[in-house]
Amino acid sequence: MHTLPYGFKKFRLSDPLPVCSRWKENMPSVREPAAYHLYIAARKVWRSKIEWQLTHEETLHILTDVKKAAELGDWGARALMAHFYLEGLGPLEANNVLKPDPYKAVEIVRMAAKEMQPWGLYDLGVAYEHGYGGVLHDVDLAWAYYLRAAQLGSPEAQMALAQAYKEDGRKTDEAVMLQCAYQQGHGPAAYQLAIKAGVQMHYEEAIRMCQEGIKLGSDECARDLRIMFNQGYWDRKSEQEKEILRPLGIAIDPERERRYQAIYNALQINPDLKLTRLDRVVPLPPAKLPTWSGVDDAAEPESHGLPSY
Repeated sequence: MHTLPYGFKKFRLSDPLPVCSRWKENMPSVREPAAYHLYIAARKVWRSKIEWQLTHEETLHILTDVKKAAELGDWGARALMAHFYLEGLGPLEANNVLKPDPYKAVEIVRMAAKEMQPWGLYDLGVAYEHGYGGVLHDVDLAWAYYLRAAQLGSPEAQMALAQAYKEDGRKTDEAVMLQCAYQQGHGPAAYQLAIKAGVQMHYEEAIRMCQEGIKLGSDECARDLRIMFNQGYWDRKSEQEKEILRPLGIAIDPERERRYQAIYNALQINPDLKLTRLDRVVPLPPAKLPTWSGVDDAAEPESHGLPSY
């Protein structure tokens, strides 16, 4: 095993859980507006279509502007450049503008990890776990990075620890870590909490958590609620389940199914969507459905304040 960096410790299931922290509290307090807006505009184009549908002109525009924003110091742009270097940009010969280069991806991630930014620590842990980009495979070091990232608020790292606790049979500790991630607005954590509640047949909690997950961008939550209003039950096609769901107003509902399907389709293309106005356009039963003109009615209005992480 490599030597642990200063301040890091080996992850042990027997140790106390990390205190819930928020990743935004461990990012720079100032974000340069010009670089931020350049990055956001490019990201909107990237998220406007499935990537193979983008034209060469669009992918080139995305790459040019995200790279420029990264050079100007925006860490969101740098994180997206790390993603592009890892995955490439433009999956087709007709729109490809960047081939994968995991070495350059890790170079950016190392910069963030050196600054003790939670996302960089987590991503460097992933590199150690899988051994790419010049990083040697070392599972113990990977989990040391996951632990440090979780301590500093990385929701992805908190989810990784939750999975480890689950596999060890520590369901309460798993739930605590999932709550840590969910409270930061992490959609996948909301979905996992919904699944846990559903397994325990706490359907009201499961449905509410799925609704909250959609607001945070979880396409899995949108998919599950679409299925529920298509078939009129959650998971078990049983009289016991129907007896529990009936007072909650759960039944076959083609219009709700249609709206959740539209939301699912939108989140498949753009998981960055925040649908904070969801309850206005697709409230849960027994509330009646208002009119709507599409998914945009549920979207969070654009902020015009100073940008922050």
